[in-house]
Amino acid sequence: MMTTERRSFLRAATAALAASPRLTHAGQGQSAQVSAQPPAPHDMSAMPASWTGKEQIGMLLYPGMTALDFVGPQHMFAALMGAKVHHVAKTLDPVVSDTQLALSPTVTLEHCPRDLDILFVPGGGAGTIDAMRDAQILAFVADRGRRAKLVTSVCTGSLVLGAAGLLQGYKATTHWATHALLKEAGAISVQARVVRDRNRITGAGVSAGLDLGLAIVGMLRDPAYAQTVQLLAEYAPEPPFDAGTPRTAPPAVTTMVADMFKDFELQAHAALARAKVSRPASSR
Repeated sequence: MMTTERRSFLRAATAALAASPRLTHAGQGQSAQVSAQPPAPHDMSAMPASWTGKEQIGMLLYPGMTALDFVGPQHMFAALMGAKVHHVAKTLDPVVSDTQLALSPTVTLEHCPRDLDILFVPGGGAGTIDAMRDAQILAFVADRGRRAKLVTSVCTGSLVLGAAGLLQGYKATTHWATHALLKEAGAISVQARVVRDRNRITGAGVSAGLDLGLAIVGMLRDPAYAQTVQLLAEYAPEPPFDAGTPRTAPPAVTTMVADMFKDFELQAHAALARAKVSRPASSR
């Protein structure tokens, strides 16, 4: 659930909006002055009913995943009033990310709600390859993904979706260095920060999770709600270097990073091929 502290922030913001002066022009024949009506009481009666939902959100955790892939969207999803965010893993033991940050599951694969409003899968490096080879994880992703209202991922998490057979014929994005693998996953590769095709929403590399999460908040609530969440997070990035994409990074830097993915690409290619063979013919 959304934390009490963050829920209080949103409620305070809503009360402030409700209490803002209502400006009215004087009637005909009077001087053109503007008067302010008394502020509305500071309670929650003005909150739109649409601002509170009942979403069930399942966010997959697996060893070696990239923490920011998970934490960025989780911060946004946790701001959805009334929603329940499940951190899903094979066991309830802490899951250690690729940078040794431990994250706590709240439910196992087995006990995660079967019908989710959002299924989310983060990416990573070697840990993602292991997830793509893990029959239990792929079965969970395929099962929940078939019924979820929104199937989402960030970075190479899209390759886990692909290995589970959930991207066949869908437009999708992933980390810039692994776009070639999307075709092998049955997807239509699109170079964009966030890509939505029907109920599939995929984000590019790592930091794009913030954009994906915020976009989904806006979809499930409304722009004003999402803008409140964005402002609370002070999400207004001004990176100290303009090297966040291959288009802007120095060529030598882009080459060096691309070289880091060569082994990943080979292993992911093999994992996708293996997953395709293992899936029932009806889901290929």
